[in-house]
Amino acid sequence: MTYVVVENCIKCKYTDCVEVCPVDCFYEGENMLVIHPDECIDCGVCEPECPAEAIKPDTAKGLDAWLKLNLDMAKSWPNITKKRDALPEAKDFDGKDGKLAMFSDKPGEGD
Repeated sequence: MTYVVVENCIKCKYTDCVEVCPVDCFYEGENMLVIHPDECIDCGVCEPECPAEAIKPDTAKGLDAWLKLNLDMAKSWPNITKKRDALPEAKDFDGKDGKLAMFSDKPGEGD
């Protein structure tokens, strides 16, 4: 099992989760974070830290595409281990449907 960052992270990018991760398995894109599934140790401490509830266990149904996206993006995005401010529009986009169309595959800043 691993944890997966899902659609609600897009355009929010809260980073509360990265500070609690004991193995630094978060990677930063322009407008969301992902978890590298091969690095995640399944401890689950990140899940309750996400204000957008955008982290799910991969055992939840329907997450295959998100697991693949997390793996693919983690290979090219920089690692992030320090909390930073969420995107300015985070509160406006938290909980909105259809955010996948706004996904950017561009890398973020990382540490």
